[in-house]
Amino acid sequence: MAFDNKNRRIFIKHKLCRFCADPNLKIDYKEPNTLGVFTSERGKIIPRRISGNCARHQRQLALAIKRARNIALLPFTTAKIKMKEHREF
Repeated sequence: MAFDNKNRRIFIKHKLCRFCADPNLKIDYKEPNTLGVFTSERGKIIPRRISGNCARHQRQLALAIKRARNIALLPFTTAKIKMKEHREF
């Protein structure tokens, strides 16, 4: 339990791993809709501290995202960023 400057209690809500909470959810590289939730707008993998995944599932998720990118189910980056970078040259 933590307290602020005026001795009031602060409750911190911890994020739960959604894959541990629901065993029916599977991490599969062939499901881009599920994997897309864990990527940012720019195509980066969202870190564990933000997504709330446990270490085991975050590793599985990163591997699945990388596999989906290699077979073109997920983009490496967005098209807008590539076009913007291309115009600067």
